[in-house]
Amino acid sequence: MRRRKRDLRRRVNAPLALEFSADQLTSFAGLEIVGRYLQGLDFSRRLRRHLAALGLRGDFPAVSIVRLLLAMFLIGARRLRHVSYLHGDPVVERFCGLKTLPVDRTLSRWLSQCTAPVRAALHSLQVELLGLTLGELRLPRLTVDVDGTVLSTGLTVEGARRGYNPHHRKVPSYFPITAHLAQTGHVLGLKNRAGNVHDGKIALAFLRNVFADLQEISPGSKLEIRMDGAFFRRDLLIWLESRAEYAIKVPFYRWLDLKGLIQKRRRWKRVAEDLDGFEVVLPIETWGIDRRVAIYRKKVWHKSPKNYQLDLFDPDDGHYEYSAVVTNKTVGLRALWDFMAGRGAHEKVLSELKGAYAFDAIPTHDYAANSTWQILSVMAHNLMVSFQIDAGAKRRRPTAKRSPLFELRRMTTMRFEWICRAGQLQRPQGRPTLRMARNLPARKTVERLVQALRAA
Repeated sequence: MRRRKRDLRRRVNAPLALEFSADQLTSFAGLEIVGRYLQGLDFSRRLRRHLAALGLRGDFPAVSIVRLLLAMFLIGARRLRHVSYLHGDPVVERFCGLKTLPVDRTLSRWLSQCTAPVRAALHSLQVELLGLTLGELRLPRLTVDVDGTVLSTGLTVEGARRGYNPHHRKVPSYFPITAHLAQTGHVLGLKNRAGNVHDGKIALAFLRNVFADLQEISPGSKLEIRMDGAFFRRDLLIWLESRAEYAIKVPFYRWLDLKGLIQKRRRWKRVAEDLDGFEVVLPIETWGIDRRVAIYRKKVWHKSPKNYQLDLFDPDDGHYEYSAVVTNKTVGLRALWDFMAGRGAHEKVLSELKGAYAFDAIPTHDYAANSTWQILSVMAHNLMVSFQIDAGAKRRRPTAKRSPLFELRRMTTMRFEWICRAGQLQRPQGRPTLRMARNLPARKTVERLVQALRAA
């Protein structure tokens, strides 16, 4: 039905007068839905059990502090001082189980207590919660992506070093390593490290822990792993050979003589449009092993920034970018190329963590506190991934790239649609009621989520 223009316009005269009241107003009504989900997971009891024997001190319960930090990640806070803007919000206080919220100094002191045993307990809780979601899915195959990411820090942050920071080489940084589950988007493992630690240095110990967790979460599932050239190491190749299917980028080291193999090659197999390849069993004499290696060339119409252009080829035919992958998978060249191309999903998750969950924020100067902040940021991400899966996210078909099996919304979208919604906590006839503005799309979304959680 069309309306008259005069029915659409609204006259605005003087500016509104501003008042601040204690009318139980909230800007984060959607936290109530997340709180119901955590209640269904028995989150507080599980967390209390994992932290019980660690002797964390403070006036505020450890469970309430963790829930407050999770709430801050969910609503978009990026600094500990942002907790002061949440004081008096009734939904945030209900979510944490507190009558009054702590100040930023209290949060900083609590995080500084979180030494390695506390962080291990929080990780054990994550593994337990992941088992609840993945156990129901019963996935026959689990694909793990492993990579590091750089977090720039201040000059006086404990544990930060100058090192592998490509854009700010003189800036100290952390270089945490993460493991990502391609089928769902969960982050399986996290280890914070100084910025001067190479990716492959502690990769074997990290992978041992990740694989042990996967055996606990989803026993019997087939494991496969994808990594970049930093993980091309003898110990990793030997250890992975009998434990999982792997595909690892191969750097163009001179002692491997990949360039010589390419120059001698006369016939390439067509893999896709502008993509050719061939495979060899490469003897790695320095390591005393031989492995199957697939070598690809992709035609580009510009000079390759990777500096892999060989004099053998005529520039009039375009330029080529070369790449090599070592693998124990038995698939063909096209399937292996698609499989490695799926690693981009891990980069998207890291971007989501940094942009939406404050993973790249450095809240204190203390290493233990900053490492715990990263763990809780990942926990908030994993909880929201599991929330969407349990709330009936649409399922997709499996792909050769191992793309996510569910259509998941980004955190910024969920904040806009239903988490950061204004509301008022009232008690009509003595029953606590959260009232929100009458908006049809928001109402449909909230009612759908509530109904889905009840069914789950």
